[in-house]
Amino acid sequence: MSAVISRTADPLVGDIVVPGDKSVSHRSLMLGSVAVGETQVDGLLEGEDVLATAAALRALGATISRHVSGQWTVIGRGVGGLSEPAQVLDMGNSGTAVRLLMGLVSTQRFATTFTGDASLNSRPMERIMEPLRQMGARFTSRSGGRLPITVEGSEMILPISYELPMASAQVKSAVLLAGLNAPGKTTVIEPQPTRDHSERMLRHFGAEVVSQDQAGGGKKITLTGQPELTGRSITVPADISSAAFPMAAALMVPGSELVLRNVGINPLRAGLITTLQEMGGRISFENKRGEDGEPLADLRVQASPLHGITVPADRAPSMIDEYPVLAVVAARAQGTTHMPGLAELRVKESDRLAAMARGLAACGVDVEETEDSLTVHGNPKQILGGATIAAELDHRIAMAFSVLGMVSKTPVTIDDGAPIATSFPGYVELMNGVGARIEVG
Repeated sequence: MSAVISRTADPLVGDIVVPGDKSVSHRSLMLGSVAVGETQVDGLLEGEDVLATAAALRALGATISRHVSGQWTVIGRGVGGLSEPAQVLDMGNSGTAVRLLMGLVSTQRFATTFTGDASLNSRPMERIMEPLRQMGARFTSRSGGRLPITVEGSEMILPISYELPMASAQVKSAVLLAGLNAPGKTTVIEPQPTRDHSERMLRHFGAEVVSQDQAGGGKKITLTGQPELTGRSITVPADISSAAFPMAAALMVPGSELVLRNVGINPLRAGLITTLQEMGGRISFENKRGEDGEPLADLRVQASPLHGITVPADRAPSMIDEYPVLAVVAARAQGTTHMPGLAELRVKESDRLAAMARGLAACGVDVEETEDSLTVHGNPKQILGGATIAAELDHRIAMAFSVLGMVSKTPVTIDDGAPIATSFPGYVELMNGVGARIEVG
């Protein structure tokens, strides 16, 4: 895909299903690969990030295949049963994949080398390596703890109790996955609750995982190591992080009403919905239910008059990937929206805090950026648009500004739409099918 041009949209009306949840998709393949027997996965996200995970796990010895029906099958090797890959594992743009896989292989007795694209190779990995070193793993990396990185598993695997210095589901998950092959109990203490897909899915496969509330609002998660995981059937819910883009667009484009089916509404992921409702967004839940430990629902979203709010900083872990599109919604809201506690956005696929501030300003939006916050002064009557936005190899930046173009006076151009395929294959076609006017090329 080349440049993407987004123009003022017609009312967005329809009944849609966005792709499967990326976080659940990654974990279903990883845990299926270290389970005994066969795991069947329906609704797997077939974006580039998840396909990179599948390729890496095949190189590590798992058997992974896609059927004509769209169902995926994983034949696992059991806990501790992965094998040394014959080649470097290229994880493309996926920070989640490389960080979780580093945990999974760090307690296996062989060496694994990871690399990625220019964006991934610039991202810091020291926060993952620090606890894994305590468990016995050794690392060779570029300066600053950057990829390519070689992980050497230890002969002497140690369970640890590790207190996270920051709220990070990726670090937590890496330690828990490493703990699968360690004797005894591995414990992670997090300062704030983060998405708990790993804990839910570990239990689904048969692991003993205990979560305890901590004073101050954090969580203590303890995994009993060396379980025998058993292959399971998994239905992947639609990704709330992908649903965020049509949801935001429907709230802003006059006359819109969309129904988004089968969306995962895990309470540790649903902070954006709460925030948009506080801003006046009309979002209702229909047909609430559960699948394999993950709650989901159909979302009905209607165009709404929106107003600015201050988003609590402690909500950030439950919506960290959704701040780019929230900033776009804030640009269309009446008044000021203040978003503190966003330092984590600087170490995503791009420096998302800086990228959003630059792009919004270029489109005529009054925005203020600090080291860990973004403040947007909205204008519900008119956004100028007209800018060309550098996507910076970041799918969420590209999609966020495509949404801005739907409510701008003049078209918004994104210089490179290719990164969108990492998480939302078919995005342009789906959005145009309900009333957007997005052109490629």
